[in-house]
Amino acid sequence: MTKKILFEDLETRIGYQFKDSGLLRQAMTHSSFSNEHRLSRLTSNERLEFLGDAVLEIVTSDFLYSKYTKFPEGDLTKIRASIVCEQTLAFCTREIELGKYLLLGKGEDLTGGRDRNSIVSDAMEALIGAIYLDGGFANAKEFIYKFILSDIEHKQLFYDSKTILQEIVQSDYKDELIYKLIGEEGPDHNKKFIVDAMIGDNIVGHGIGRTKKAAEQEAAYSAIVKLRKS
Repeated sequence: MTKKILFEDLETRIGYQFKDSGLLRQAMTHSSFSNEHRLSRLTSNERLEFLGDAVLEIVTSDFLYSKYTKFPEGDLTKIRASIVCEQTLAFCTREIELGKYLLLGKGEDLTGGRDRNSIVSDAMEALIGAIYLDGGFANAKEFIYKFILSDIEHKQLFYDSKTILQEIVQSDYKDELIYKLIGEEGPDHNKKFIVDAMIGDNIVGHGIGRTKKAAEQEAAYSAIVKLRKS
């Protein structure tokens, strides 16, 4: 698939067509790609990420201010931090599979860069910055509402999953909550960890992540969803 077709596919996924396709390409260009091809550092997505971060913060702040009218400043700050953090933003990129559209250096690609939270979350912010420059604040806001601020309760749940699950277990169960590492996949430079969340001898959640902590978070989130349904 050519880069042109690749980026057109991404535009279809996000529901926004760029007037300046160069902005989309820049948003998807990781510094490792720029370095490998001896391009200027300014061709990478770092400047767009800087801009997108600011746009995301103001849109999120406005959204929370309007949604939670009874919450004091401290609570609003905590919720905002949980939404714009690296882990939650990376979680949001899954819907559009953002990692597969990135331009990465070969080394970064081979070591799992497309699944690395820090890289895909930065790319999400860069994409917001690119949409803001290309189509203005209203289009950037629409994108943020659609892919980041939608289903906000579940995203907060994901962010706080281990704490929330611990509280559920302490309140409703006699057995202890444990996270059991059941497997590892891949070479050392691109390893994935597989973890079960268990209450006593019962498996209540399953998670996979690039670190044990990330896998435990996934397992806790899946456990909460399962326990709430039952």
